[in-house]
Amino acid sequence: MTVAIFTFYLFAVSTLIGGLMTVISRNPVHSVLWLILAFLSAAGLFVLLGAEFVAMLLIIVYVGAVAVLFLFVVMMLDIDFAALKAEMAKYMPLALLIGVIILMQLALAFGVWGFSDGAAERIAAPAGELENTAALGLLLYDKYLLLFQLAGLILLVAMIGAIVLTLRHRIDIKRQDVLAQMFRDPAKAMELKDVKPGQGL
Repeated sequence: MTVAIFTFYLFAVSTLIGGLMTVISRNPVHSVLWLILAFLSAAGLFVLLGAEFVAMLLIIVYVGAVAVLFLFVVMMLDIDFAALKAEMAKYMPLALLIGVIILMQLALAFGVWGFSDGAAERIAAPAGELENTAALGLLLYDKYLLLFQLAGLILLVAMIGAIVLTLRHRIDIKRQDVLAQMFRDPAKAMELKDVKPGQGL
């Protein structure tokens, strides 16, 4: 067994264990930490495949932002997990049914799995002079430029929609009036008090 094969099996097993422990862990903080392990192991698999850019994206975006955000939310929110688990127990039969259906679909998909003509030759052929990051950039910004821009536009619309849906104008909140601060009279802005020794305001 070569070092590359051993490393592949190591990352693959740790990815599976991290994903499984993320689901079955009772402590939410431990669950997020197992999720981070799964992300790091998946990044290692991408490095073995020669996709270093995707691996770094996985670490920076998912481990550095998403998983840490999950961890802060779980640690800072006061959630009654016992009541939440009791509520989830009612939906367990439906969840098991959906899980069985998904497993059956995966079995059907793997049963008809096949490679296209010439796939082995394309895999064995050299990638060319370009590195995978440069090839990915040329592919995104040349062949799929319109789809890439449309995806960014959809994300922008989703962000604006989330802000609009959650924005609430409350009357009882004291808000900042920038113009009133800029055009205030310096003579009326401060009031001098003669505080006697030993006395308060």
